[in-house]
Amino acid sequence: MSKNKNGPRTYNQIHTPRQYTRDKRRFSIYWTWSYPWEANRDVAELDNRFSTMTEVRRVAWPDYESVEYSEKMFLQGIAGTLELFHLSTVRFQALVGEATGHPVAVYQRIDQAGQRLPLDERVLADTDTLMVFGLDHMVTEQEASPQEIDAVREFLKREGTCLILGPHHDVGVSADLKERAMEYAHHGDPLVPRQQRFGKYTRSLMKGLGVPIENRYGLRPAVVKETNQIAPLIAARDLDLHGLLKGVTTFNFHPHLPHYALTTEDTKLVQVLARQPIDMSRPHPFTEAGNREFNTFIWMPPNGKRAADILLADSTIFTTLFGGVESLENFWKNLASIPLTRGTQTQQRARHARA
Repeated sequence: MSKNKNGPRTYNQIHTPRQYTRDKRRFSIYWTWSYPWEANRDVAELDNRFSTMTEVRRVAWPDYESVEYSEKMFLQGIAGTLELFHLSTVRFQALVGEATGHPVAVYQRIDQAGQRLPLDERVLADTDTLMVFGLDHMVTEQEASPQEIDAVREFLKREGTCLILGPHHDVGVSADLKERAMEYAHHGDPLVPRQQRFGKYTRSLMKGLGVPIENRYGLRPAVVKETNQIAPLIAARDLDLHGLLKGVTTFNFHPHLPHYALTTEDTKLVQVLARQPIDMSRPHPFTEAGNREFNTFIWMPPNGKRAADILLADSTIFTTLFGGVESLENFWKNLASIPLTRGTQTQQRARHARA
């Protein structure tokens, strides 16, 4: 009998708090969706819903034609697609768990059984790096309460904490159907409808915390000529004091990634660490306005009472659904190695220079 390296899957149990360990980060993933509201969306609706697993199988054929994705073994509705997201982070969880010695906790705002878990002390007390994955459709009306915003603000005062925000794309904002058609032709993914707006929860959290960034559009990355490999990142490595992009040349090819637009010009408050070239063979309103790259990775250093770093990176960067895994694994390891006890910026720059 072969030994399975992974432990048994668990569900429907109370989280056991992880004890603080010096310089060993405790990561927590928080899916912002209401699982039932997403899974129960009317599949006759054209816009603002996830694909069903049956639709995924049809479009991606024959990738999901093995028995483990059949109706005998796997949910075939929208719930099946939500489970794909859960499965896609297993490699990230395993790598970070091995690097830190702590299991990665995974939470949902409202889970399969309708159990609601707001961001509060139950989630934050044993977390050092909080990852907020903004995959809630705006029509499902998820929004951070004042109590949640206050709880996260207090969390960010703790030395060594890090908040990673991942609001997903915002496709089809315009009321002009021709413009929506242009966006759809640009990203070229038949599983994404003409309008798919994500992230009301994350947007409300960002607004409450004073994060001057908006997720816009769904942009198709450029690829290396005559290949299907995503074009390298345009990285501002001189600004990357934590070395988060050390050994990282690309993220992954997801055909509709958000542009993280800055709503401030204060470079002390926010730094763009990486931009992604756009596929210019497919017109889009953003490129028609003269843009050639989009912001894909952003850092907000500690500021005032906030001791924490805030990072913005799309949730797909932490999954294995879209390739680029070797470079991504370097990125994940770099995130896991941020020290819990920080020095001054001068000390950080010195460490960066030695890296």
